[in-house]
Amino acid sequence: MVGVLSETLGPVLIANRGEIARRVIRTVQRLGLRAIAVHSEADAGLPFVREADEAVLLGPANPAQSYLDVAKVLEAARSTGARAIHPGYGFLSENAAFARAVAEAGLTWIGPAPEAIERMGDKINARNLMEQAGVPVAAGTREPVTDLAQALAAAQEIGYPVMVKAAGGGGGIGMGVAHDEAGLAKAFEQAARAAARFAGAAAAGGEGDALAAPAILLERYIERARHVEVQILGLPDGRVLALGERDCSVQRRHQKVVEESPSPGITPELRERMLAAAVRAGEAVGYLGAGTVECLVDADKQDFVFLEMNTRLQVEHPVTEMVTGLDLVELQLRIAAGETPEVTVEPRGHAIEFRVYAEDPKRFLPGPGAITTWKEPEGEGVRVDSGYESGTTVTPFYDPLMAKLVVYGDSRAEALRRAREAVQAFVVEGPKNNLPFCAELLENAEFVSGEYDTGLVGRMRA
Repeated sequence: MVGVLSETLGPVLIANRGEIARRVIRTVQRLGLRAIAVHSEADAGLPFVREADEAVLLGPANPAQSYLDVAKVLEAARSTGARAIHPGYGFLSENAAFARAVAEAGLTWIGPAPEAIERMGDKINARNLMEQAGVPVAAGTREPVTDLAQALAAAQEIGYPVMVKAAGGGGGIGMGVAHDEAGLAKAFEQAARAAARFAGAAAAGGEGDALAAPAILLERYIERARHVEVQILGLPDGRVLALGERDCSVQRRHQKVVEESPSPGITPELRERMLAAAVRAGEAVGYLGAGTVECLVDADKQDFVFLEMNTRLQVEHPVTEMVTGLDLVELQLRIAAGETPEVTVEPRGHAIEFRVYAEDPKRFLPGPGAITTWKEPEGEGVRVDSGYESGTTVTPFYDPLMAKLVVYGDSRAEALRRAREAVQAFVVEGPKNNLPFCAELLENAEFVSGEYDTGLVGRMRA
């Protein structure tokens, strides 16, 4: 089987950096394939560059001149003889134009079809498509909102509070909640700026129009919601599998900090409905490979609505790997090679992931700097996916994520116990980091009980 992979994929170029590049390299090499890294000048000293079989310098620290430069990434693949490209997450991972360019260069794209990326990349189009497929959606706008007057009229029809977000781009950046007209004006301006930044990045990556009017989506906001997502896997034979859910409700500024599986806030009946809806979502776009269907859950009503779909590997994929025993990167590689792997989905136990950021643990502002001490926790049920080590530097040019601490236990109580021990044993000195926040969270009554929602961190910092 390795021979088939080698003929189809090897060597594999990882078009990313830090912990995700290091994590993909690990599986690529375990499968007997050569791993090619690309890096900026700022990242030359990071572990992923050293651990790859070969590394290519792309350019300066500025992502537009390195990781987002499609021509440079493709030239790196050509010069090293790479036959496939794994995009990781972020950067070019959800850029349909890049996926097409990879295929046009005669390389294998380790991800879904460009058409699926396009259809799910626009939140408004995705929302409309999901509604047609029978996936529950919140009341909201079916067409792009491009100015405040339109937004005010739409909010009046939907009813406050409303969620305001850029139609393009992943994650919660630029997202805001409005409870009245004044709040809507502020949230709309914030979302419009995010939409403009996304359009500029897309244009730099060979996709989109930086001068286009901002496309904004408004949806009814669910108070005290949980953010729960389903990991799906589309197979070459047309089947779409649901590999279980992850609860991502611990967030600051609409950005995830902690994820766990299974979700402690949903009933078995709701879980089955969410998994089935996620499968329908994947089938609606002929999805191939690993993807995630994100939902907002009304825990009081035990109901949910579609939020968005991420057409890539998630930051928090280790949570699913810990409870299923699957290697999602290996599955991505095999599917890209045309295989239909045998996948048995039998989630067991409980896993929790803590994102370890170089940031102020109180205000959550980035705090880059040189790492003087880096000591990772060890022990049963503990996994650390890291991008740094002692002597390296967290620069201000990229996301401040340094590592992901993942713990597993036969029960949630055991996972929490191991998490407390692991957080205390994780030593990072030099840059500011949020390990003190992780320790604080593990003593928070709401979190420990499992009865929390997306407003938890805000209440902790009120």
